[in-house]
Amino acid sequence: MRSWRIAKGHGTENDFVIVLDRHGMANPTPEDVRMLCDRRAGLGGDGLLRVVRGAQIPEWDGDPHVWFMDYRNADGSVSEMCGNGVRVFARYLVDEGLATGPEIPVGTRAGLKRVTMQRDGRIRVDMGRVVVDEEPTQVSLAGVPMTATKVDVGNPHAVAFVEEVAGLNLTIAPEFDATRFPEGVNVEFVEVVGPAHVRMRVFERGVGETRSCGTGTVAVAAAAQRAFGGNDWRVDVPGGTLHIELQTAADGVIGRALMTGPAVVHIRGDVQLDDGR
Repeated sequence: MRSWRIAKGHGTENDFVIVLDRHGMANPTPEDVRMLCDRRAGLGGDGLLRVVRGAQIPEWDGDPHVWFMDYRNADGSVSEMCGNGVRVFARYLVDEGLATGPEIPVGTRAGLKRVTMQRDGRIRVDMGRVVVDEEPTQVSLAGVPMTATKVDVGNPHAVAFVEEVAGLNLTIAPEFDATRFPEGVNVEFVEVVGPAHVRMRVFERGVGETRSCGTGTVAVAAAAQRAFGGNDWRVDVPGGTLHIELQTAADGVIGRALMTGPAVVHIRGDVQLDDGR
């Protein structure tokens, strides 16, 4: 029997199980992740955040002492980055006394992310460079084809603008071009609400529809900037609102995206896992 220290938190209702692994001893299996994220048999979550030092991550070549966000999707698969997750991760570090802030470096598989605790309680993440592909791609939902924009935020996204998002059936997975997205893709459906203001719903790879997707809001803002101009975007998701600031370099590439939003950790305890699972 294994006993792990755990917590649970969310960022705009994108929720996560958090596992504190100070010494790199708890490396969860895909089965462990699926059980813990199960909303009936486990704690429930869109993913799992393992809090571990960078030295314990073989592919990490940065500061070995940095706290690393080892992120797993709810299906147990490993993911490069999670924008809501990194805010929850930083909130957990501060709440547990593992970091002091206001600026906190966090290692991820998409590189080092610099997180700033804001005075108003929100958390700002420097998401780094965003790449918007010039060549459109295609997605389809329930057999209806849509043109989409391919965006790389350290993980892959396809952004499709639609007339309204409320009536979309996201209980079924959108189809996409696997040659453009060989590792799968997060698909965002976006409705324009007003100037510099959009609303989105998202189907996340390895999860399904979630209440929010932080990297998805950045991808949506980048695609909206490409379509309409503007560097500051309000993105409404079913779980709340995120604000995205895009800093564009002289060559037109988005050299830096800043994502600001809330995060809370509200459950703490211990969990026992059967070694025979």
